[in-house]
Amino acid sequence: MAENPIDPEELTFEEGEYLVRLARWSVENYFNLTSSEEPQAPSERLRRPGAAFVTIETFRGGERSLRGCIGYIKPVKPLVETVKDVALQAALNDPRFPPLQPEELDVVTFEVSVLSDMEKAPSDRNGRREFVKIGRDGLFIVYGPFSGLLLPQVPVEYGWSVDEFLSETCVKAGLPWDCWFNPRVEVYRFRAKIWRETRPRGPVEERDLRREWVERRGGLNT
Repeated sequence: MAENPIDPEELTFEEGEYLVRLARWSVENYFNLTSSEEPQAPSERLRRPGAAFVTIETFRGGERSLRGCIGYIKPVKPLVETVKDVALQAALNDPRFPPLQPEELDVVTFEVSVLSDMEKAPSDRNGRREFVKIGRDGLFIVYGPFSGLLLPQVPVEYGWSVDEFLSETCVKAGLPWDCWFNPRVEVYRFRAKIWRETRPRGPVEERDLRREWVERRGGLNT
């Protein structure tokens, strides 16, 4: 019998920290910049199938800027293998950026987002607004051959409302900003747990997106 995919809520801080270290190790190992063996998983759970994204950001003066982000939206392989694969893809094959250079590893941070299953939204506009919660949900929109995904941290970082989040996901899919008004467009939400380096090769933290969003919106708990 196939193993059940990992839900992010199952994961501990220790496991999340390990996944971030594994993502960095994968890229450093590719460039032959580490003499250490692959870090050992702290639990067998991480060998169950899992969906995940790795985000790489340039970190200078306390500010972050995107350097690469790629992931699997479905649990197609063991989570540890997923993280190793998408870390390399984010470093080398994100079409928005040139391949990461070895010397950049001193100035980038790694972030791992482990995704839940997708849940389909209602087909009406108001139902979709009520279905999505900033600080909890990511979005995936599909229409014919077009699709686009934004992780839960994206609307938090930009301070978007629910409507803005839905519209920006439409744009990410290459569709008009108001495509989510159309009941034939499929809208899905998903949850994620997210861990990242606080600085290049620094301690790992688990992100609290709800707190980040409230702080960005000036303390308004809306």
